[in-house]
Amino acid sequence: MTQPVVQERPAAEPGASRRRGVGSPWLTLVAVALGVIMVTLDSTVVAIANPAISKDLGASLSDLQWVTNGYLLALAVSLITAGKLGDRIGHKPVFLIGVVGFALTSAGIGLSKDIGLLIALRVLQGVFGAMLQPTALGLLRAAFPAERLNMAIGIWGACIAASTASGPIIGGLLVQHVNWQSVFFINVPVGIVALVVGGLFLLNARGEPGASSFDVLGILLLSGMLFSLVWAVIKAPSYGWADVKTLAFFGAAIVLLALFVLREMNTRQPLLPLGLFRSVPLSVGVVLMVLMAFGLFGGMFFLTFYLQSVHGLTPVATGVRLLPMMLAMMVASPIAGGVISKAGPRVPLVVGMALAGVAFLGLSRLGTDASFTGMAPWFAMLGIGLSPVMVAATDIIVGNAPVALAGVAGGLQQVAMQVGGALGTSVLGAVMTAKVAGVLPGHMKDAGLPVPTGAQVDLMKGAISQGVPPVPRNAPPQVVQLITKVSNLSFIDGMHLAFMASAGIAFAAALLSLLVRAGRQVEAAAVHA
Repeated sequence: MTQPVVQERPAAEPGASRRRGVGSPWLTLVAVALGVIMVTLDSTVVAIANPAISKDLGASLSDLQWVTNGYLLALAVSLITAGKLGDRIGHKPVFLIGVVGFALTSAGIGLSKDIGLLIALRVLQGVFGAMLQPTALGLLRAAFPAERLNMAIGIWGACIAASTASGPIIGGLLVQHVNWQSVFFINVPVGIVALVVGGLFLLNARGEPGASSFDVLGILLLSGMLFSLVWAVIKAPSYGWADVKTLAFFGAAIVLLALFVLREMNTRQPLLPLGLFRSVPLSVGVVLMVLMAFGLFGGMFFLTFYLQSVHGLTPVATGVRLLPMMLAMMVASPIAGGVISKAGPRVPLVVGMALAGVAFLGLSRLGTDASFTGMAPWFAMLGIGLSPVMVAATDIIVGNAPVALAGVAGGLQQVAMQVGGALGTSVLGAVMTAKVAGVLPGHMKDAGLPVPTGAQVDLMKGAISQGVPPVPRNAPPQVVQLITKVSNLSFIDGMHLAFMASAGIAFAAALLSLLVRAGRQVEAAAVHA
């Protein structure tokens, strides 16, 4: 019969208790929020800067894809390893190294005159970003008592929502009135403040002072698995989901995962102790985080095209239209943290995913002429619904892991979010493209235009799925108008189906949430050895 191993609070750095404010929960929250805000801002402004980068540096579409994908791959591959490093040597130094590295690479990107150097710096920036996110959760886990951790994660989530909401607006204003470089330079002052606050007030808690070596083989296997998985998901829309290259990467991911599990079962100091997954709430939390990110990032992907391409809004105006969702998340996240502390995570998770499902159904009925007042209630409901899911799923992943493994648990949470987001954009993109291909000939016929052949549909469906009408050169204005109308109608049909699929995922997640144990956390989570 296995016995629970109760984990003590991590040891503090020598002399920390003699300095006023060191280890303060709220100052810890300020420091980690600043670090994570850098990462969130960066992820939301790069898409807005891409057209200007392309024009200034002569970047191709493939280059711009690598600006995003190189960062995402490096981030996803490095998260759990960075969290383990924090558990081993202390979350504070890893976090501060991440802050410095992220700020310096941001400055380097802004100074880049060559697209190859910019992409290389983006990859390096992803590695430093991976140091920030899991260690931030590890620092919160160590600084806050169990009964207040939910509230801290709620405020942390509100900071993420605030930076997500302001990112497109700030990025649009900077690109429009300054230059694209300024969207990266903005990370430098934020990083300086985070470095000063973190250096002065973070407590260097670490959970594994007695460990003598790293699981290097485990790191290589896990990194290879995550790279293969994320690469397959990213490239599937262009390769084709049934293409041999896509299947080869998915197959490699499965093989490497099996080898990683065998390694972790037979090593004395595993990178990711598999005993963590014996906790049903933690395992369910990982799945819920994937599903939450699937709906959130997949939905955001289409909403951006809908507002900019179909409605013709500028990036700044698009950001303003999305404010109801982000403001709702800013307000609801701390409230959700308080509710979860008192009532447990089960009910907020079920209600939150159900609300998100209803919101997705509402968004599936938006037309080409939807007004701001017609969109705003569904955007707000989506923000209110997803807030308790983000807070509770994060809390039951990090909170149900021992303090000694808080960094690994934080990395696991972030990997789940990154994989879920990549799956959301790719899978829902495939759903939308298939729907566009199915309805386009009928819409063309109804508009009195020549019905396209299968080959022509294949050429047009990609552009239409991004809300861009495939208008031939020198087409008469009347034809341009008809093709635009047909394109918009086909896009709307595809978006409706994608949102209905998101609603189905949300309702399934609501049922899955019933498996989460009700009740409050304990101070020292148990791991069964």
